[in-house]
Amino acid sequence: MGKVIAIANQKGGVGKTTTAMNLAASLAILEFKTLVIDADPQANTTSGLGHDPKNIDTSIYECMVDGTDIESIILKTEIENLDLTPSHIDLVGAEVEMINLDNREEKMKGVISKIRNNYDFVIIDCSPSLGLITINALTAADSVIIPVQCEYFALEGLGKLLNTIKIIQTRLNPNLEIEGILLTMYDVRLRLSNQVVDEVKMHFKDLVFDTIIPRNVRLSESPSFGLPVIAFDAEGKGAVAYLNLANEIATKNGMEKVN
Repeated sequence: MGKVIAIANQKGGVGKTTTAMNLAASLAILEFKTLVIDADPQANTTSGLGHDPKNIDTSIYECMVDGTDIESIILKTEIENLDLTPSHIDLVGAEVEMINLDNREEKMKGVISKIRNNYDFVIIDCSPSLGLITINALTAADSVIIPVQCEYFALEGLGKLLNTIKIIQTRLNPNLEIEGILLTMYDVRLRLSNQVVDEVKMHFKDLVFDTIIPRNVRLSESPSFGLPVIAFDAEGKGAVAYLNLANEIATKNGMEKVN
């Protein structure tokens, strides 16, 4: 049964979407069958993997609200072994429409349960909020990756997210674990970046991934070409970092591939 990992942080601009699409692509390159679910109404993962959200008629929104079969909306990407469940702007309305539904926090879990056996990994890109869609993602997930940027105010709001995770563990998903805290946008030249790394490692110790994602131009450029960075600049620092992260996660889960 595939492992479901949510990428979550209610703080915007920390690298959630960059991590979701590039981690998923790297896992696929390592020959793990991977599905990335775009659960953000901005649909940046959808466009970053080569699909125009304006042309998406059916998305994860319809699966959660109307009961549409998720298998019917899964899209292929340029990367072998990597599939996409797209998003579009209508997902904004899902939270309002779901308020009066029974078991509203478990709608995404029910959707994912139908296809998780088809994949080694299911990666969920969450929106920058702690609303009902993100709660659905955390309820559906086995674990959560928390991206934290190596900048001032890095730890701002992290306590609130960790508190939400504890509430979900208590009430909705007792098996939810923290897969790890991922340091992003690291600039080796800046003293501040190094201070943030030290501070996060001091606070969270073994929860912090060994892999650190650098600030990288290619990482920023690749979505505009509808490609993950590993298909855009395979030897660049950004691509290598996400490949290292994929290997670290595979090793941690006892899922190394023998090439």
